[in-house]
Amino acid sequence: MKKIVCFGPGPHFKGGIANYNTSLAKAFDKIDETEVSIVSWTQQYPAIIPRDFLDRKSKEDQLEGTGIKVHYITNYNNPATWNATAKLIQSLEPDIVVFQWAIAVQGIPLGFIARKLSKNKRIKVVFDLHFVIQKEGSALDNRFTKFGIKWACAYVVHARQTAEQLQILFPDQRFTITKHIDNLNVNDGTPVIQLYHPVYDMFKPDPLFDKEKMKKDLGLKKHVFLFFGFIRKYKGLHQAIEAFAQLNKERDDVSLLVVGESFWQTLDEKKISTRIKNKLFGLAKTIFLKKQDDERNYRPLDLIDQLKLKDSVVVVNEFVPNEDVHTYFQVSDNLILFYLTATPSGVESIGYNFSMPMLATKVGHFTDTVKDGFNGYLAEDQDVQSMKQVMEKAIESPINRVSVAETTREMSWANYAKSIMGLLK
Repeated sequence: MKKIVCFGPGPHFKGGIANYNTSLAKAFDKIDETEVSIVSWTQQYPAIIPRDFLDRKSKEDQLEGTGIKVHYITNYNNPATWNATAKLIQSLEPDIVVFQWAIAVQGIPLGFIARKLSKNKRIKVVFDLHFVIQKEGSALDNRFTKFGIKWACAYVVHARQTAEQLQILFPDQRFTITKHIDNLNVNDGTPVIQLYHPVYDMFKPDPLFDKEKMKKDLGLKKHVFLFFGFIRKYKGLHQAIEAFAQLNKERDDVSLLVVGESFWQTLDEKKISTRIKNKLFGLAKTIFLKKQDDERNYRPLDLIDQLKLKDSVVVVNEFVPNEDVHTYFQVSDNLILFYLTATPSGVESIGYNFSMPMLATKVGHFTDTVKDGFNGYLAEDQDVQSMKQVMEKAIESPINRVSVAETTREMSWANYAKSIMGLLK
């Protein structure tokens, strides 16, 4: 019996990393002779961050039918819980602990916990890296990241770029990047398993879905472009709206469907507690972050009125429960990923689950995963005219969805989990 701990946000939390951690735990649970636990945060970030991170809408139990136990214990703001977390994990007697690493600010608590666990030679500490050099950029990012992840005996990455950044962060450490753990020798250095972002299987298409009826209900036209997920500046929604505006001038049969919660507008602005958090968070940003990285005033939806697009853009500006996600992907024709920067994307992964053609910019890992003309189209970085042309191309020469499905044939959670389990051989 192999015992596995997946450390990261549990299913009570919103967003991609919670979905990811839950999906990975379920994949481990399906392997014979395994016992899987999720050890989760109760609060993931400093208390001054003005945002609600809990999923208060999804109703389905993501862990139904599994043997997975969830322990909500780690409070970012209470160091006593960090020590309690390490003790809890040790009491579970795991063979392997897989930490989800997705943001530098968590470096201090995760580093503390991982360091404690690394002293137990029986436990393999593995970090699943969603990034190494953070998108938003902070003077303290590298320090937090180095402290947070340095105690690992192995790393998992989703793109070659992330593995290369690991070497930049730890120039004196020897790493061996491999796609097959069996090829490694003991003296090869710290293993870095280069895998992929698995295709989500938690969002299942509805075989009885009536696309035309839903289009009518939502007020959508013939060709629907979808922007989905948290509205963050790096995801380039402003570029998508500007490109769509150009397309809309030339065609009367297109719609842009924007579905997602504005990342920094989830709390009641009238509450005193929210105002205090905003003040403190703003001060912290001024001290630690570059000025351009404070995106709390990023409001791309204002462009809809400015560009007179109300009749052609449909907005669902809220967090979508897991059980409703399929609706927006099944009603749409193409997924818009006109990002400013990109590491492997959870939204892209959801799109693959629905064999959705990708329209992306030539940034980050998209140049590796989106094959122009095969499973999507690529636009030039920060070139709105190029983005408009890509949208036109998607209508005039639609991508065969069979090609999209073929792209992801091997990108399953089962294969992903088995690759990590190879570290225990």
